Amino acid sequence: MRTEAPRILICRLSAIGDCIQTMPVLCALRERFPRAFIAWAAQQHCAPLLEGHSCLDRLVVLPRSSWAVAREVWALRATLREMQLDVAIDPQSLTKSSFVARSSGAPRRIGFTRPQGRELAPWLNNELVRPSAAHVVDRYLELLRPLGIEAPAVRFQVPEQAAATASAQSFLRASNADAFAVLNPGAGWDSRRWPPVRFAEVAKHLGERHGLRCVVTWAGERERDWARSIAAAAAGHALLAPQTNLPELAALLREARLFVGSDTGPLHLAVAVGTRCVGLYGPTRPERSGAYGSGHVAVQQFHQTGANPRRAGNAAMQAIRVDSVCRACDEALG
Repeated sequence: MRTEAPRILICRLSAIGDCIQTMPVLCALRERFPRAFIAWAAQQHCAPLLEGHSCLDRLVVLPRSSWAVAREVWALRATLREMQLDVAIDPQSLTKSSFVARSSGAPRRIGFTRPQGRELAPWLNNELVRPSAAHVVDRYLELLRPLGIEAPAVRFQVPEQAAATASAQSFLRASNADAFAVLNPGAGWDSRRWPPVRFAEVAKHLGERHGLRCVVTWAGERERDWARSIAAAAAGHALLAPQTNLPELAALLREARLFVGSDTGPLHLAVAVGTRCVGLYGPTRPERSGAYGSGHVAVQQFHQTGANPRRAGNAAMQAIRVDSVCRACDEALG
């Protein structure tokens, strides 16, 4: 491997929250190897967050479908190999991400041992790291130990895009939302959902006690319906956000005083742009995958266990009371 100017590929294809939590790996690599060539392979739905990142030299965009990844990588194999990569780092450590690493031709392919490394990844990667840290951000950074990087500073450096910033500021000016919080009722897993009517009660509390309007964000028709119901039930303390792409959502979150939502991509994006968060947790543990760093408040009545948290029930989220979330908001704002 080229000692001071290595050629590196990060294989974190999805999901949005996990890609955000992998950004410190990119920043740590750039800090340690300022003359390195660093590329990142990501699927289409995650790529917009990485475009223009100051630490990244090249973004390789793959299709959203996991089944299409293999076909696309085979077509891109020559392009990947033209990069003459020295090392591929695989924080995802699944078959699809390790297949990209293997196809790149990088002689060193760093991933996780089982159980963090799953499916075929422990066979396709050839340098395996046994993680010991609790939080996934710190676990991902442990993959840099074979490159001599120990306990680096955690930085995200989410790119700021001028058009996205202008769009967010235009909405806020038109809405007279000078001081506001963001409520995000959406969740990729139904097991992470908190009832919209309870978000409306939190919006009332933030408006009456802290003078904050709430902007309710959404993605897709189902979440838009939830957001509308929250805005309608919040007695004038909440308004519906416009449709946003990921850079626009990042720009909106940068201006917010507080974010309230479950363990999803928008929560981690809020963390990455420096906004304090109140996170609601049911089938996941905040110490492992919650809002990273200080200043954030976690609310969890109990941890709902199960073989597959994606398909778990919703009892743990239903158990979270409105008054518990309101107190958490007071603590975070205080």
